[in-house]
Amino acid sequence: MVTIVNYGMGNLGSVRNMFKYISTESEITDDLDKISQATKLLLPGVGTFDAAMQRINRSGLKKVLDKKVIKEKTPILGICLGMQLLTDESEEGKLKGLGWIPGKALKFKNNIEEEKFRIPHMGWNLAEEVNASPLTTSLPEESRFYFVHSYHVMVQKESNRIMQTKYGVPFDSVIARDNIYGTQFHPEKSHKFGMKLLKNFAELC
Repeated sequence: MVTIVNYGMGNLGSVRNMFKYISTESEITDDLDKISQATKLLLPGVGTFDAAMQRINRSGLKKVLDKKVIKEKTPILGICLGMQLLTDESEEGKLKGLGWIPGKALKFKNNIEEEKFRIPHMGWNLAEEVNASPLTTSLPEESRFYFVHSYHVMVQKESNRIMQTKYGVPFDSVIARDNIYGTQFHPEKSHKFGMKLLKNFAELC
């Protein structure tokens, strides 16, 4: 069972539909008791960094997530904004992130615009594996995923960098630390590549 955390920001239905498609049981909930009993967690996210952290902080969700993820080592996957929330902070806002993976979300800079790269980065792009991870096991060498974002993550430690993508500049498109995983792209919109990645996550011990 994958518990999809509903804190009011995310494509919840499309994520659940993809889990159904790959024959993985999932539920969407904002119930802190249910989240505290989860065996796997998924943190989606569409919107702004500070708005997301405000909801997480005010609802009491942060305390529950810290216990589940840090103390109990429950596997968690952050998607898009959900991945950015795993880091320390973002140039998009002033609030601190969850701080589970040392790093920061940075805005695509003006030099990208000068090179005629449109912002947000939207559409299909390659992700290249940098470090091996259970999340990316058996993915094809040239795996393509669907992106929609204006901010990109750079982690502090090379060991936390799993896949990188280039859009004017290289950025971290998959990050991980122990039981904590994040993807900048939307695996639920990435066809066979996304299906394989979500299946890998669902099968984590």
